Amino acid sequence: MKRAEEVTFGGSGLNRAAERRSDAALLAQDLADPSARCLLLWRGKVLVQGENLDQLALVPLSHTLLTDGPGGIVDAPVFLGLTKERAPLFATDISGWAAEGLDLAGVGAFVDQTEQQHPDLPTGQVFAELRRIMTRLSARDAELAATAKAVIGWHETHRFCARCGAPSEMAQAGWQRSCPDCGAQHFPRTDPVVIMLITHGNAVLVGRSPGWPEGMYSLLAGFVEPGETLEAAVRREVMEEANVPVGAVHYLSSQPWPFPASLMFGCAGEALSRDIKIDPVEIEEAMWVSKTEMMQAFAGDHPKLKPARKGSIANFILQHWLADTLD
Repeated sequence: MKRAEEVTFGGSGLNRAAERRSDAALLAQDLADPSARCLLLWRGKVLVQGENLDQLALVPLSHTLLTDGPGGIVDAPVFLGLTKERAPLFATDISGWAAEGLDLAGVGAFVDQTEQQHPDLPTGQVFAELRRIMTRLSARDAELAATAKAVIGWHETHRFCARCGAPSEMAQAGWQRSCPDCGAQHFPRTDPVVIMLITHGNAVLVGRSPGWPEGMYSLLAGFVEPGETLEAAVRREVMEEANVPVGAVHYLSSQPWPFPASLMFGCAGEALSRDIKIDPVEIEEAMWVSKTEMMQAFAGDHPKLKPARKGSIANFILQHWLADTLD
């Protein structure tokens, strides 16, 4: 797919400078660099600014929220890479901040419209849910936000050694956890997921999960199992969820999806039948939608159907399917 990396969170050419993660001297130099900047996260939300909340708000490493702040998930800033001017970029978490007196009603919800303003930050810099503002960010800001959210989220759920159960420690500038007891080394986890454009003639197979906003449908998706190819995963997941057999399968595009830490593999598959029998444990409903109906949905004119969330790879693939630009 020629425009594959135009997907939200697609590659922006960030120089991750991975060789600096294991070099203590270089890392110390980066941490002391006055041009270094840090992205703050709070309870999974990223610090943004701008009239439309369309820019990451980066703070210097000398900011009091880092030097004398509330603390959070990570013990030290995670190194993200270098700017074109070779200024170091980091991310850290301040979830120890209680945010007393602010609206916390939506934090962690499927759709979180709340924003939190820390008193030590300039007016207009707020913590916002990444799903909500991801399509407003530049490609570079989106990649930085996705990377920071995924890596810090991994630290939150992997504080103990998976081999012996002892508390593990951050290493490699945040890109590894090491066990001081048994010596095991653990690395950030990414879960592979297939998401598939299953077509039959001029129609596409879509489904919805319980708890989604009313009317929202998306492409079917599922985790890739150990020892399984992407093609096999596509056929298995579609059969499990909708009982629809799939023939030829090919790859389209991928998308990092830091909710919490997946890599979505967009694939296209040809259905061998239109007969649907859903597994109610897997999905709530599935149906075939024609191109005309999907166009109505994207235009907001369909009486029932709402398209997949803007910014998701499902939305991206469907738009290219409608425009006949998948190749």
